[in-house]
Amino acid sequence: MLRIGLLGCGRIGQVHGRTIKSLDQASVVAVADAIPAAAEALAASLGAQVRTTDTILFADDIDAVVIGTPTTTHFELIQAAAKGSKAIFCEKPVDMSVDNIRTLVNVVRDAAVPFLTAFNRRFDPNFASLEARLRRGEIGPVELIQITSRDPAPPPIDYIKTSGGLFRDMMIHDFDMARFLMGEEFVRLSAVGSCLVDPAIGEAGDVDTAAVTLSTATGRICQISNSRRAAYGYDQRIEVHGAQGMLRAENILETSVEVATADGFCRPPAMNFFLERYDAAYAAEMKAFITFVEAGNSPSPSIEDGLQAQIMADAASLSCETGQPVSLI
Repeated sequence: MLRIGLLGCGRIGQVHGRTIKSLDQASVVAVADAIPAAAEALAASLGAQVRTTDTILFADDIDAVVIGTPTTTHFELIQAAAKGSKAIFCEKPVDMSVDNIRTLVNVVRDAAVPFLTAFNRRFDPNFASLEARLRRGEIGPVELIQITSRDPAPPPIDYIKTSGGLFRDMMIHDFDMARFLMGEEFVRLSAVGSCLVDPAIGEAGDVDTAAVTLSTATGRICQISNSRRAAYGYDQRIEVHGAQGMLRAENILETSVEVATADGFCRPPAMNFFLERYDAAYAAEMKAFITFVEAGNSPSPSIEDGLQAQIMADAASLSCETGQPVSLI
């Protein structure tokens, strides 16, 4: 059984804790959080101990750590976990600095510890099925990918100010998904962004509405659109067009019940937000991490995948600011 230390007992830490508790292959031995009450509450629900972060990182009775703390803490925590020979599951982004991530790539490689960057959408049953069918060649070579991601409402302005911006905080998931599906690295990126949802977001130096076009060396194209507002719920759709057809993953609705009357057809709204929409994905990614570690295999998505997504997010921010395309090679 894999013995896990959970760092960060907030919303995402609680999600991961519940998943681990439901599994036979792993258990949470200890938790840590900057807020003692949060750590004590989660520990009680999991039957785990409350320990300091340093104690967890170097404990002999812990094999792996789940890092669900603020991004600003990741750099030091990952280095310490690698030094403590712990397998590492880290929430995105690995770090806001590409240079820091490159340093961490070397640290993780030198320590030879398993590392998974938690791009949970790869594990969504619908998106994973789409990717598997794509790899089987059902629609032939990929020609065009369209990814739509729109939040139901913007986050608090205080969060916006520290998030790194829409491209690094929100669209980074879509950059990883674009690489996951295309199967070929992108070489060029062009981004546009506007502030149409809340003027305060613009005053904080960010955009709330954006679109990015990516292209590969062979001319394949991916288009990504993001918005901080969708009146109809959490909008998550993917369409892949190939030489022989199309694969499409639609939104997940609150229920599958549709009513038809003389006024027309009516369907429920999309699921409210990411915790509901990606509940199965969070569970599947944790199961995958545990399986990777137990089998001695390299986890995927890797720390290198985290690096590539951050490079793309930085490039999108630069392209949006300058109005010019950016080379990714």
